[in-house]
Amino acid sequence: MGTFYVVRHAKAGSRGSWVGEDRLRPLSKKGMEQAEKLVSVLATFPVASIFSSPYLRCMQTVEPLARAHSIAVQTAQSLAEGHGLAGAMQFMGDSKLDHAVLCTHGDIVFEIVEWLVQHRVIRAGDGGFDKGSVWVVELKNEIPRQARFISAP
Repeated sequence: MGTFYVVRHAKAGSRGSWVGEDRLRPLSKKGMEQAEKLVSVLATFPVASIFSSPYLRCMQTVEPLARAHSIAVQTAQSLAEGHGLAGAMQFMGDSKLDHAVLCTHGDIVFEIVEWLVQHRVIRAGDGGFDKGSVWVVELKNEIPRQARFISAP
């Protein structure tokens, strides 16, 4: 059995108005506030490790949580945009990573939600993919057993 906290990065500046490498697009002021509030959102959960897409907005989302738990954020290319469910499953398929936070992007969170619906763990519309939101996903032998959505702060 393994429990994972899948975090969609907090609000970032507009992709359309950002000039430069998208990987370097930072969180907005609202996003920085969401990142700080993520600490209290996950305060009752036993966070054991933190993995993040290497994109700056993902790293910034989990940095306050990492400080609060005295845990180093480990970057993972498989959590970057475009890696889909397969990227997340590199972590969620490893029961030794119980209580790991996975900070990623909307496309991956969307695929995780579809996967939860396909396994009848949730119904379509039971949660969302808002920036800064969290899915608490419990698996047994790589099969989802329970999931709970926590709205963005």
